[in-house]
Amino acid sequence: MNQPRLITAAITVLRVILGFLFAAHGWQKFNEWTIAGTQAAFAQMGVPAANVSAPLIAGLELAGGIALILGVLTRVVAALLAVDMVGALLLVHAPAGVFADKGGYELVLLLGTAALALALTGAGRMSVDRVLFGRRDSKLAVLA
Repeated sequence: MNQPRLITAAITVLRVILGFLFAAHGWQKFNEWTIAGTQAAFAQMGVPAANVSAPLIAGLELAGGIALILGVLTRVVAALLAVDMVGALLLVHAPAGVFADKGGYELVLLLGTAALALALTGAGRMSVDRVLFGRRDSKLAVLA
């Protein structure tokens, strides 16, 4: 797939910044809040199976964010992160309305939409995915 240079740059910038934000949120769940604290917060917010979902979400956000920065399995990781944000929107943020200062969903919606965009476009030309799966005759080219 031949992408003009500006589109390549845009996808790369989106992927790296989105990856950084997800990694920061995952890191926060592990280190600032701790997994036990994240589990308690998830339970208080009504997230189902908080004892299981909190470490899974923290791991997905940290590892997934790093994977996005590098452009590794971008479509798969971005799709999982988009689903993560749909869950956050529906289970926690929607009742508070749009604005983040009231606990609303504006950031979650933006992160989820950006993740969905990467799931649809892929990592772009400047990525590990392109190096590993970018050959047109590769059966895994859909990952590039």
